[in-house]
Amino acid sequence: MDTYRDRTGWSSWAMFAGFMMILVGIFQQIQGLVAIFNDDWYRVTNRGLALSADYTVWGWAHFLFGLIVATAGVAVLNGKTWARILGCVLALISAVANLVFIAAYPAWSVIIIGIDVLIIYALTMHGDELRRDY
Repeated sequence: MDTYRDRTGWSSWAMFAGFMMILVGIFQQIQGLVAIFNDDWYRVTNRGLALSADYTVWGWAHFLFGLIVATAGVAVLNGKTWARILGCVLALISAVANLVFIAAYPAWSVIIIGIDVLIIYALTMHGDELRRDY
């Protein structure tokens, strides 16, 4: 029995989510590298953050997290169901992490939070259309 399903026009939302996960992952990695190599780039001291932590620690956390998000984005584009679930969880964690980091770089954090919300929407509503049933 052939179980191939036709994709609708809404499948582009799922592709959007996969590409945005890759983009957000790269942004997270850049943000992490900036924190690792240049603590003075951010406008507040680490005591001004919602969660007090060393910028080097935050930098490594952002860098590794970005690597995981980008990898999951590639898996979403390949139609993996586990990647959709992981993508929603990672987008949620990313939004919360950027909310904590918002005092250090508000514009960047707000943009990433907005993209994370779009990723969650696209993966939950239209992500199954990228699944390959063959």
